[in-house]
Amino acid sequence: MTIANVDFIAGIAKGMAVLESFDTERQRLNATLAAQRAGLTRAAARRHLLTLAHLGYLETDGSYFWLAPKVLRFSGSYLASARLPRVIQPTLNRLAAQTGESFSAVVLDGEQVVIIARSGHHRMLAYGLHLGARLPAHATSTGRVLLAAKTRADFNAWMKGRELARLTAHTQVDPKRFRALIEEVRQQDWCVASEEHELSVHALAVPLRNMEGRTVAALNVVAPPQRLEARVLQKDLLPLLLEAARELRPLL
Repeated sequence: MTIANVDFIAGIAKGMAVLESFDTERQRLNATLAAQRAGLTRAAARRHLLTLAHLGYLETDGSYFWLAPKVLRFSGSYLASARLPRVIQPTLNRLAAQTGESFSAVVLDGEQVVIIARSGHHRMLAYGLHLGARLPAHATSTGRVLLAAKTRADFNAWMKGRELARLTAHTQVDPKRFRALIEEVRQQDWCVASEEHELSVHALAVPLRNMEGRTVAALNVVAPPQRLEARVLQKDLLPLLLEAARELRPLL
């Protein structure tokens, strides 16, 4: 949403930028690194780091800072109170029990997708598909489904000036080919991504739409490659996901 300048609190925005500068690539930051990642001066970044540590959201050894467990209050409150995960979770549980595979519901957040609900066999946990996990949109089946749901104008804006990171040897990073891939997903209304985000990870995704036809999330399954062969895909997993999406539509 957009708000008037008079309603915008710059201090909160800067503090959130500092918090968001911590990720799996940079788990520990000093003031210089935080300033670079958050787009602040070193002095401002230092004050925000110290304030966040004082409030309990960061821990520190005096030089470096890292996230404290208190930050989980936000994700825990969202997962406990948000309607979308609660509506989807029973369907994920049923699909996982029926197939023995791992299923997730995912939403788009900028250049990443975020897992908001999941269910599956314990052997899939090694892939890091936990609640709240953030994955690159361009290299995942769910991300591509959600990008395909954008209008062409919005997708062009998303692509403008963007460099697609190569995560494995299979990642599609050529902008022209990636645009063609998204158009294909838009036409067929589902997507398979094999080993583009992580080796040995193969996933199939379909959009989850509400009664107005707006895509609100993506539903995917992570399965062995033989389960995603064309014959098995058409006979088994894809119809299962499409039927689940139809069942969920009145609830979304």
